[in-house]
Amino acid sequence: MAVSEELLNILACPQCKGEIYLNAEKNGLICDKCRLEYEIRDDIPIMLVEEARALDK
Repeated sequence: MAVSEELLNILACPQCKGEIYLNAEKNGLICDKCRLEYEIRDDIPIMLVEEARALDK
């Protein structure tokens, strides 16, 4: 099971409230504006800024 399209359509970056999208590996959600990746654990997106991984520039 994976994160549903319906859920992806309503989720937003908790930091900037901008658009996020599923990464290529389908194990994280990326916000290009903040350059953050939010991990997906057990099909649950962890939408906490303090647990997000910073992406390289």
